[in-house]
Amino acid sequence: MAITSSSHIYFLAFCLSLLISTHSQTDLWSPENSVALFIFGDSLFDAGNNNYLKNASLRADVWPYGETFFKYPTGRFSDGRLIPDFIAEWLKLPLLPPYLQPGNHDYVYGVNFASAGAGALVETRHGTVIDLNTQLSYFKDVNEKLRQQLSDAETYNKLISKALHLFSVGGNDYVVYVTSNSTVFKSFSKEEYVGIVIGNLTSVIKEIYKNGGRRFGFVNIGPYGCAPFTRALNTSGGCLEEVTALIKLHNRALSKVLEDLQEELKGFEYSVLDFYTSLSKRMNKPSQYGFKVGKVACCGSGPFRGILDCGVKHEYELCNDPTEYLFFDSAHLTEKAYNQLAKLFWSGSPDVTWPYNLKTLLKA
Repeated sequence: MAITSSSHIYFLAFCLSLLISTHSQTDLWSPENSVALFIFGDSLFDAGNNNYLKNASLRADVWPYGETFFKYPTGRFSDGRLIPDFIAEWLKLPLLPPYLQPGNHDYVYGVNFASAGAGALVETRHGTVIDLNTQLSYFKDVNEKLRQQLSDAETYNKLISKALHLFSVGGNDYVVYVTSNSTVFKSFSKEEYVGIVIGNLTSVIKEIYKNGGRRFGFVNIGPYGCAPFTRALNTSGGCLEEVTALIKLHNRALSKVLEDLQEELKGFEYSVLDFYTSLSKRMNKPSQYGFKVGKVACCGSGPFRGILDCGVKHEYELCNDPTEYLFFDSAHLTEKAYNQLAKLFWSGSPDVTWPYNLKTLLKA
């Protein structure tokens, strides 16, 4: 179906959201009853940082992104809210703005550094995303501003040590490894490459720890070898097994390194959502989780609607009801799916969220 947008309406709504979100947060905040939330990673978590990148490789600033909840595109790759948005709600926090949003100077509730397309490696989509190391540098800048803003060192230390640091990163590193012709990526074996990705993530975690961070939450990498966009790349319509193999190596290595960090770093606590298994189950048996369609996107074109052109062309296909679909576009989920997965992250059992869920982690 042909799609046209009323861009002036969305622009006005977006401007209104900036006014609301930049209202002073310190008026209501206290270190005794608030948990700050700092968000790192890729499009799974990006709340709109890429809107402000001149050469962004990916943006979700066009209709129909945001259609279900916000009623205008915010930069989130979904029809509505993402996992961190639900976590923020359950922490009784406001929706956290993207770090690059103009006029945003209040960080006592946290902020979102995530960038669609970003990886743990600087080389992944270099120059068109905010890579993880740059996100870390932004975090350090925020830390320094909080140190100056808060009244005393004890208040600052309490905020940082109680804060939750959420990560979703790595998937883009492996998709690029498989689909890129760059010799930079192909010069490493799969095991070596996974080791480099995990090594860079570990370095970032340790830097946050040095800056006072103690509580961490991780979403492991989902089954992107079988997502609509990867199926569309495969002439058989099947999964890209090379991507799947890399992701499985990564997820095993991530679990091991987090166990090691807990032994190495005093006070380091973490929670991991098994995003891979949780999403695989919904893709393979969607009806058990309230979906009608598990392997075709709601918005896009081509096989499985697997071409990532939702909203960016004059003509693309758009489903009538996103709540029936697991995927909103070729690589990202609907708000309904993100809500289900956020609930598992927040209060799921140890077989899906380990060593304990976020709710338990934050009581520690």
